[in-house]
Amino acid sequence: MKRAAIILLGILLVASCGIYSFTGTSIQPDVNTITIPYVEYKALRVNPSLAGDLTDALQEKFRKLTRLEQVDQDGDLELVVEVTGYDVKATAITADEQAAQNRLTVSVKITFTNHKYPEDDVSQSLSAYEDFDATMSLDAVEAGLCETIIDKLVEDIFNATVAQW
Repeated sequence: MKRAAIILLGILLVASCGIYSFTGTSIQPDVNTITIPYVEYKALRVNPSLAGDLTDALQEKFRKLTRLEQVDQDGDLELVVEVTGYDVKATAITADEQAAQNRLTVSVKITFTNHKYPEDDVSQSLSAYEDFDATMSLDAVEAGLCETIIDKLVEDIFNATVAQW
C-alpha cells in the first residue's frame, strides 16, 4: 500500500510538471502545432531523393513522438532544415596509396523557432556519415547509406530541438 502511494505520488509529480513526457520531449503545454517545411537542398553534389526522404522522416518522427499537430504554416514551432553538404571522401588509404574506405557525409543546417518561447530557439549545423568499402561504387551503396544517415540526422535534430539535449 505504501509503495503504491509512493508510485502514485511520483506519477503525479511528473505529470504536474506539464512539459516533460515519457518520449523525452520538453514541449510546453500551450505549444500545440509545428511547421516542418520541405527540406531545402543546397549541396553542390546532387542526390535527388535526399531532401524528400529527410522531410518525410522528420515529419514522421515528430508525428510519432510528440502530441504536436503538423500545420503547413504559422505553427507554434517551426523547423527549417537545409542540406548544405553531400560529400564523399577517402578515409583509409592502403600501402599502395589507394582508398580502402570512403565516407559519405551529409551536413545540414537547422533553424528551430519557438514562436511562444524564443529562448528555446536553436540554430546550428549537424552532420552524419557512413563509411563504405572503396571497391563499391557510390551508386551501389548510396540508398542504404542515406537511409542510415537520415536516421542519425533525424535523431540529432529531434534531440537538438524538442528534446533539448
